[in-house]
Amino acid sequence: MKSTRFRKMAVALSLLLILSSCSRQSGETSGREDRAEGSRSLTIYAYDSFVSEWGPGPQVVPLFEAATGIKVNLISAGDSGQMVSRIIMEKDNPQADLAIGIDNNQLYHVKASGALESYRSPGASSIPPELIFDDDFMVTPYDYGYFAVNVDTEALEAPPRSLEELTRPELRKSLILMDPRTSGPGLGFLFWTVAVYGTEYQEYWKRLKPSVLTVTDGWDSAYALYTSGEAPLVLSYTTSPPYHVEYEETTRYQALIFEKGNYRHIEGMGLLKGAKNLDEAKEFIDFMLTTPSQEVLPLTNFMYPVNPEAVRPASFEYAPEPARALDLAPDFIQANRETLIQGWLEVMGS
Repeated sequence: MKSTRFRKMAVALSLLLILSSCSRQSGETSGREDRAEGSRSLTIYAYDSFVSEWGPGPQVVPLFEAATGIKVNLISAGDSGQMVSRIIMEKDNPQADLAIGIDNNQLYHVKASGALESYRSPGASSIPPELIFDDDFMVTPYDYGYFAVNVDTEALEAPPRSLEELTRPELRKSLILMDPRTSGPGLGFLFWTVAVYGTEYQEYWKRLKPSVLTVTDGWDSAYALYTSGEAPLVLSYTTSPPYHVEYEETTRYQALIFEKGNYRHIEGMGLLKGAKNLDEAKEFIDFMLTTPSQEVLPLTNFMYPVNPEAVRPASFEYAPEPARALDLAPDFIQANRETLIQGWLEVMGS
């Protein structure tokens, strides 16, 4: 789960105390700074909340810099959908070396652009096969979860049990969603409806539209509206409730497992073709798959780590896993992505 509203995880390891003095350049610069001869650097694009004060970036980056001596310039590139658009726009002159946050629904859009370069990390051998969504390893998974409609149980007594129940008349203006053109979760929810309703997905969206309070550009703003009480339902993740258990000691906010399954979401990182510091970027991918880095993710990104050896915190007992994980075939996404988005826009844009 990702939000700038989330608190920074308290870290007891003395190593992190030693590293607290390490500075990180987090803002975007107009160009690479001149560095001392022999020094090594790396520029990374990531989505907003990965870079945020409460996200994984401020914890993983200092560890990596101390272990390798490589200086990291971590740049916030908007929501994941906005980041992907930027990668494609810059593909002939990449301004970063590595992109973090390319998910299983965006993969083929990026691959088709020619913006990525293949790299199979030695650490990839520990990733469960069902989480490897690119056999070419142009994108390497680092965490995963499942999309879920989350409910404020103090504001709604009878939550929906399926996508279809979201269309109940009494749920009018009760749901906050994200735009699939700019948001990874928004795109994932669109694909979720296609996985359940197939070619009838537009008819479903027509039934759903009265239930939608608003559609935001990204997840952060949507979840902020939800927790401020604007609506009792929001598109989020099955791993969202552990945050509230961990830091607010409440089970008020819960993730709903739907009868026909929940859509799987896998996040990955990819090398940008033609980048200047590919060797350094490969080292970062390797580092992200190690157990220390993976164990940072649950309480900063609020997603499951892909490394099975990484220990999950006790609060993740409140992250329900669906019996059925839904997804769409990669070749189907590649062939139909733009058509599906246009179909959504015909319904929701009017």
